[in-house]
Amino acid sequence: MTNSKYNEILPIEATIPADRQSAKRHYGVHPYFTRRPHNVVRQYILHYSKEHDRVLDPFGGSGVTAIEAFLENRVGIQNDINPLANFISQGIIDLAKGDIAEYERALVKLKEGCQSKLNELDLLSEGEIKAFTKRFELPDNLELPKNADVRTYRELFSYRQLAALAFLRHSIDRIEDTYPKKAMLLAWSASLAKLNRTFLSAEGRAESRGGSSIFSIYRYKVAKEPVELPPWKTFEERAQNVIAAKAEIDKVIEFKRRTNGWSGKFEIHAKNIDDLSKELGGKVDYIFTDPPYGGHISYLDLSTLWNCWLGSMPSRKTRQAELIVGGDLDLTESAYVDRLGKSIKACIDMLKKDKWLSVVFQHWNTAYFDAILTSAAQAGADLRAAVPQIGDTIWSMHKKKGNESVLAGELILTFYKTGKPMKKGTQAKGFDIEAAMAKILSKADTTVLYGENLFNQLILAAWHGQAIGSLHITKNDFIEIVKRHGWEYDAAKHHWVKHQFETMLFG
Repeated sequence: MTNSKYNEILPIEATIPADRQSAKRHYGVHPYFTRRPHNVVRQYILHYSKEHDRVLDPFGGSGVTAIEAFLENRVGIQNDINPLANFISQGIIDLAKGDIAEYERALVKLKEGCQSKLNELDLLSEGEIKAFTKRFELPDNLELPKNADVRTYRELFSYRQLAALAFLRHSIDRIEDTYPKKAMLLAWSASLAKLNRTFLSAEGRAESRGGSSIFSIYRYKVAKEPVELPPWKTFEERAQNVIAAKAEIDKVIEFKRRTNGWSGKFEIHAKNIDDLSKELGGKVDYIFTDPPYGGHISYLDLSTLWNCWLGSMPSRKTRQAELIVGGDLDLTESAYVDRLGKSIKACIDMLKKDKWLSVVFQHWNTAYFDAILTSAAQAGADLRAAVPQIGDTIWSMHKKKGNESVLAGELILTFYKTGKPMKKGTQAKGFDIEAAMAKILSKADTTVLYGENLFNQLILAAWHGQAIGSLHITKNDFIEIVKRHGWEYDAAKHHWVKHQFETMLFG
């Protein structure tokens, strides 16, 4: 941060190209449902905070914000009600401890004790596998969400997979050194994503290249022809990724030590945001967060695959507090909108005066944006920047099937806490959507446009016109307006292009 005063910071107003896979500490260690590009998060942290500041993500997920803050000599504060999210983030932070040689020795010892036995499972009968498995502790056989293809937890695995995972977990628990043990447990947990019956191989690629239906269609769909990957090889690949992440983290910290000194700290919480706000009220210097977008992803339901075996299943009270629409508890959309607004207020309350909040969000429902923008204004925060992160798509089956009707890009809304409540954007006066869209499209200086960016500009136009309350537009209406103005959707490249005739005539 170049400015000594936070109120003199000029907001980031340009898109930062996403670099999703270069950081080993985030990619390859453990899968999770959504994960912000570390380089984007890091640039926002460096811009809006300074060393020793307390940087929070109240919806922390796998911990990108808190981990990057920690590595940049801030106090990274991770919070999530999902035990799996906190397990991953704590596991990555713990890689900063211990000697890498100890990690490598732990993996070698596991290989000596496990590889041959795991390979032998292929030679055993079903009865022999069951007898072998009885020697080890298995996870509780919980009931799965209603939309799962199978009813109980253990049905997600073949007998061989259950045996292999139980034996590996037992062997890891016997490692004496604390941090190598935690690292191997992190790798074991990551292996669960591939060593189960929801794993789908990617067509036309190596058998092991694929993923669980949990991450593509967001439910427990069992493959018609389940692929059983070799358990030791699958685990070893993950363990090597974990060790590579440790080497990377060690290098970052050592560089800090040799230059400006090392002072990174880390905190972890597992609280509803309302309770977190009571604890951290007025104590946070910067917040970068990515609240759940409503439907499709029921994080706690889908995390049962890991939380059950890790012995960290959330309570029903915790599940009722999850900020989503639907899920196995059928949480309502009206409750989501109300709680989303209250969550934004809680974020503002946790910030010190004259500090900054960045919120990553995207959805077709304008009521969600209204809740964010209005709640922030009423809590005393001024919207200073709205930056589209187009091209930073988290691809899913929903986007591939829905094409132009699915929003995949994101908007980073950044607010400055003035401490002075504002009444803006709450009126419901008329808003001419067609005219607003025509104005936005007429200013387009390119032949390629992203639907997400257009929609976000429409949202902000209504907000600044104090008419967001009257902005009601369906996906189909939005699509038809864009088409009427001479644009067509390129389903292969997932963006809109100007008709060639229009381009030749007016270009």
